[in-house]
Amino acid sequence: MAAKAAWGKALGGISYPLVADFWPHGDMSRKYGVFNEKSGRPDRAIFIVDKAGILRWIKKFEPGASLDNAELFAELRKLS
Repeated sequence: MAAKAAWGKALGGISYPLVADFWPHGDMSRKYGVFNEKSGRPDRAIFIVDKAGILRWIKKFEPGASLDNAELFAELRKLS
């Protein structure tokens, strides 16, 4: 199972798409301004985009930092 599908399942199932930045390499992260040219990879970040395609929330992480699921769920609830 792909990592994002497994994560969605671990969240209890979700009804919205998750996006990965696998190919073309770095395309999505460059568009959102989080691709790290020095390291050749995206910085860790989570974005919430609403159904109209509007970016509603972004959280950037330091390497090794963990996501606070409660914070993420609180932001998702704001879109309901």
